[in-house]
Amino acid sequence: MLESYRRVSPRAKPSFPPTASEPRIQGWCPGALRPMPSGDGLVVRVRPTLGCLTPMQAQGLAGLAQQYASPVLELTSRANLQLRGVCPDSYPALINGLRSLGLLDERADIEARRNLLISPFWTDSDGTPAICEALTIALAAPDAPTLPSKFGFAIDLGAQPVLRAGSADIRLERMGDQVLVYADGANTGACVDPAQAAQSAIELARWFVASGGVVNGRGRMASLLQRQALPAKFTGTLVPKATAQAFTVGPSATGRVVGLEFGQLPAETLHQLAALAPLRITPWRSLVLEGLNTAPNLPELISRPDDARLRVMACTGAPGCTQALGPTRALARLLAPLLPAGRTAHVSGCTKGCAHHGATLTLVASDAGYHLIDHGTAQSTPDATGLDAAGIAAYLEQQRLHAPYV
Repeated sequence: MLESYRRVSPRAKPSFPPTASEPRIQGWCPGALRPMPSGDGLVVRVRPTLGCLTPMQAQGLAGLAQQYASPVLELTSRANLQLRGVCPDSYPALINGLRSLGLLDERADIEARRNLLISPFWTDSDGTPAICEALTIALAAPDAPTLPSKFGFAIDLGAQPVLRAGSADIRLERMGDQVLVYADGANTGACVDPAQAAQSAIELARWFVASGGVVNGRGRMASLLQRQALPAKFTGTLVPKATAQAFTVGPSATGRVVGLEFGQLPAETLHQLAALAPLRITPWRSLVLEGLNTAPNLPELISRPDDARLRVMACTGAPGCTQALGPTRALARLLAPLLPAGRTAHVSGCTKGCAHHGATLTLVASDAGYHLIDHGTAQSTPDATGLDAAGIAAYLEQQRLHAPYV
C-alpha cells in the first residue's frame, strides 16, 4: 500500500514545487568496471557488443545475477543491461564471470568511452558491425579523445532512423550508399563513405573536446552547439527530417520484439529466452528474440501492443535508490489501466527523471507527496502537488471527463 499523502486541488498550479532535498547529479553512468553505489548495493552495467547477447552469454549472465546480484536484471534506455544489489564482497567474482563471458572491456576508461547506442534492427549488410568495430578500436586507442561519461554515439543505419529520440551526441545514419555523420542538435552533417564513418565521428568528437565541450568532466554536444559553430566539414549536408517512430512489441524484420514491465528481466526468464534465440537489447527496454516469429508464452513478457504495462515508465524508486523520495513502481502499476489509449505516464522518484527524459504525464515523488505534471518532464513546473494515489486517480478521471488529453 502506498503511503497516503495530503491532496492539493488539481486546479492549483504553483510556480515551483515545495522545498525538498535536491537529488545528487552523479554526472556519469555506471559500468561493469566502474559500478555505482545505490541503496540496494552496487549497480553494475553491462554493455554487450552490438547490443547483442549470444545464448551462452545470456545463460551465463542469468547465472551470475542469481549468484551475485538481485535475480532481476534491468534493461536501460541506452540498450544496456544492469545488475543491482551487488555486494562489494561479491563484486570481484562477478567481474571474473563477466570477463569469462566476453562482456568486459579492458579498462574502465575504455568502457566509459565505448558508449554506443545501436539500432536493434541492424543487419550484417548495412555496415553496422564494421563501423561499430572501427569506433570501438578508435575509442580504445591511447590517443582517443577524453569524453564525458554520458557522451555517446548512435549508430542508426537502417532505411529509416529509429534512434532520434535516444540519448546520443554524435549520430551516424544512412544516406543512400553513404553515412551521414552529424552532431546531435545540428541540422547539417558530413556525408562520407562507410569506411570513413568511424574516423569522421572521432574527428567530430575531437572537435567537441578542443572547442571546450567538456567542463568539469561533463558536457553534451547539443549544449556546445549553442555557443560554437561546427567545422566546415560538418555543414555540407542537411540532416533529413524523420517521421517520429512509435516502437512497441510485435514482429520485426530482425525477430520478435517483447517487452518487460519497467524493463525488469528476471534471471529465470533470461535463462528461458537464451534457450530459444540470440537476444538483442533495445533502447525501449525491450528485447528482440532474433529470428523468432512468435513470442514464447512466458508471463513476464509483454507481447501485445495494447498491454497497459507499456504505457508506464518508472525508475527504481525508494528504497532501492537512495535519492528517491518515494516508491514508484507500485504507483505506476496502479495508474497503467487508468491511462487513455495512446497516453503514457512516467513516475520518478526524484526530479532527475532517470527512467524517461521526454515530455509526458509525469509524477515526481517528494517529501510532501507526488507532484503531477500533466505534460512535461520531472523538472517541469507541477500542475498539482501533494497528491496521493487516490488524488492522482481523481485527477486523471477529471481530465478524462472535462478536458481529455489530445
